[in-house]
Amino acid sequence: MKNSCIHVLAHLVPHSALSLLLLDVVGRRLGLEVVQATECSHWGAPSEKSLSKDGDVIIGGLFSLYRIPSAVEQGFTEQPHYEPCTGLDLEPLKYSYALVFAVEEINRNKTLLPGVKLGYRILDTCSLYPWALQGAMSLVGGGNHMSKPSGGGWHVPLLIAAASSTTGIMMSSTLGPLSVPIISYLASCPCLSDRIKYPNFFRTIPSDIYQAWAMAELAIRFHWTWVGAVIENNDYGKLAIQVFQEEVRGKGVCLDFIETVRRDTVVSDVRRVALTIQASTARVILIFCWYTEVKKVLQELARINVTDRQFLASEAWSTSDDLLQDLIISKVASGVLGVAIRSSAIPGFENYLRSLDPTHHPNDVFLREFWQKEFGGKESLDNVQNQLTDTSQLRVAYNVYLAVYAAAHALHSLLSCDRGNSSRNDTHNCTSPRHIKPIELLQHLSKVNVTTPHGESFYFQGADIPAKYDLVNWQRTPEGPLKLVLVGGVDGFNLRLNESAIQWSTGSSQVPVSVCSESCPPGTRKANRKGEPLCCFDCIPCAEGEISNTTGSLHCERCPPDFWSNVEQTACIPRQLDFLSFNETLGITLTTAAVSGAAVTTVVFVVFLYYRQTPMVRANNSELSFLLLVYLKLCFLCSLVFIGRPSVWSCRFQQAAFGISFVLCVSCLLVKTLVVLAVFRSARPGAETLMKWFGPGKQRGSVLLFTCIQVIICATWLSLSPPEPRRDLGFQGSKVTLECAMASVVGFSLVLGYIGLLACTCLLLAFFARKLPDNFNEAKLITFSMLIFCAVWVAFVPAYVSSPGKYVVAVEIFAILASSYGLLLCIFSPKCFIILLRPEINTKKYLMSR
Repeated sequence: MKNSCIHVLAHLVPHSALSLLLLDVVGRRLGLEVVQATECSHWGAPSEKSLSKDGDVIIGGLFSLYRIPSAVEQGFTEQPHYEPCTGLDLEPLKYSYALVFAVEEINRNKTLLPGVKLGYRILDTCSLYPWALQGAMSLVGGGNHMSKPSGGGWHVPLLIAAASSTTGIMMSSTLGPLSVPIISYLASCPCLSDRIKYPNFFRTIPSDIYQAWAMAELAIRFHWTWVGAVIENNDYGKLAIQVFQEEVRGKGVCLDFIETVRRDTVVSDVRRVALTIQASTARVILIFCWYTEVKKVLQELARINVTDRQFLASEAWSTSDDLLQDLIISKVASGVLGVAIRSSAIPGFENYLRSLDPTHHPNDVFLREFWQKEFGGKESLDNVQNQLTDTSQLRVAYNVYLAVYAAAHALHSLLSCDRGNSSRNDTHNCTSPRHIKPIELLQHLSKVNVTTPHGESFYFQGADIPAKYDLVNWQRTPEGPLKLVLVGGVDGFNLRLNESAIQWSTGSSQVPVSVCSESCPPGTRKANRKGEPLCCFDCIPCAEGEISNTTGSLHCERCPPDFWSNVEQTACIPRQLDFLSFNETLGITLTTAAVSGAAVTTVVFVVFLYYRQTPMVRANNSELSFLLLVYLKLCFLCSLVFIGRPSVWSCRFQQAAFGISFVLCVSCLLVKTLVVLAVFRSARPGAETLMKWFGPGKQRGSVLLFTCIQVIICATWLSLSPPEPRRDLGFQGSKVTLECAMASVVGFSLVLGYIGLLACTCLLLAFFARKLPDNFNEAKLITFSMLIFCAVWVAFVPAYVSSPGKYVVAVEIFAILASSYGLLLCIFSPKCFIILLRPEINTKKYLMSR
């Protein structure tokens, strides 16, 4: 069965040096001898240098200790050839020593892994994927190309490796069938959190989801709604910007541009990105790239003098000393706000680094080479205190330190025996360090809850640990280079920030502004521009009666019915009650007109009373004339009832006073007209009895009869459905009109209709009597007065219906006054003219001459 499995695997995996090595490892794990026609050969020429220490359990470590060489371009028919790696990199060297320090610290610990000695084997991958994978397979399978410890064949049950997400994906996919755990200290791709695809992968660096979330929170917090983005053209950049966009969606943050760059980007790409940043109106630029690409872009920005941008940095370049020390970059990168891998102290690590000396560690090839190339072989470490021994910013090294402790605790859990239930010689419940199965270690690693020597605890949530980041700020120094200042941190989805400690790109504590359009102030709303992002908009003032009381409002809210918007349209205020009052200009004008009319009527009444014995007064039924003057005065005065705050009684009284007053006036004119017709008709033979029906008593009775009909109409109307004071909200404005609402239009129509009926009858009769022979025929005056009266009230109806608010009342008062003045002037002004100015014709002889 086992042989058949190997046979199938051999057909499934392509024949290459790497596939043969994989078959060799799987075969060794299954205890089989795999016969190969060709020996395993190395892909390229990886360095055989290593740093190792024997132990009961060996922990494998893979680090990019040397700088990557250039690949020689070849065809697809040959394996790629790489030049040897050169130039030992200081930071990865610290990572490897963090692993060594942690192992030695654990070996000294009497409670963690008692009786078990940890060893390590550290290889260089030179940042090359094939070499990293080949080194991992060699460590797991105990490759023949490497020396073995004296205790016999060796292999490692666990790797601390993967300096990049791509390397982590390759290693986890390849070693997944063997269930070999991999703990990464630098692979941060969110894709590696998938436990189905990568069940054997763990990491002590947070997923990029959290740093992208943190940068999105910074943009939201500082109201940067218009942001540019430069991302690396790989999963790191694309996934990060995807998370960023998801976090800011619906929160008012838009991306002006997204520029991509690739590793080892060419000059034209760098120039394109720099020109895009220069042309953009966004003042905040988000950069998810490796520091080498960022350096090129920043140098190009410095060359074209773009110094007014605020950069948000990802952890890939936010703590780069290479960038911080560059004086050219400091001109454009001052004020950078970045997310960084959290920094933490490792007690005793600095002393450990200071103790490193090639004379005391002759087998440490990496230390010896570093010593010789960097410090000319000096035996003192005084010159390295600011480099190798600098432990002020332990970030990735601390991740390695945590990874070793996570492995140690998993091993401790796996190797622990139930001594209480076993005899001294019964060890079937114990696992021997020499026979550790990776799948068992994988299960225990998933349950790890680690407490480091200085009290920090962490645990795995699937592949991840609880996310923690530092928020750092690049600030100017008097010497020129920039310095890194801690201004906050991220713990999971909790962001804390000391804003007062931040020095922005402007060199001040004033937060930069980066918006496509300024936020709409209260009283306005956003109106998106067609064809442009949501962050680009115009501010439209709210309509009357609508408000917006927040900055950047999308909509204006309508005020409640009893409220209206203030002048700024930022708040709803109670509507001011509006009615025709005596204090306003219109009210004063109408009051003056009414009082003047009443006064003129009184003067005319006095004149007529004084000259009551003259033929002009006596000739035209003086009694009805005096009654008409009294009723006209009532008409003028009844208009005053319409002015002022409406009340229940004023609403009822004003319409009754209006209707009855005008019926009294028109009735008097109607009776006067009938009397004129009767007088001239009585002159005909056989018509003497006609005057019996128009004696003084009959005339007063007729006026009273006509008026009683109006009184009955008014009484019925006011008893059944009287006008009531009501707030009129139909006319939209800052004022609410308090008016007398007609509950019954029929009642008001009957009142006006009856007045109109009497007026039309009077007009018709006066028209017939206008040519009767007389030097002073009053029928002509009544005809003119009725024409004006009817014209006023015909025009009144449409004006009344169409007038808004309190102007309804003003229209009715105007109609009352106009018709009253028409009656007064048309009927009494000619008589007063003769009485006062032409007394010579105020004689019986003149009046009877015809």
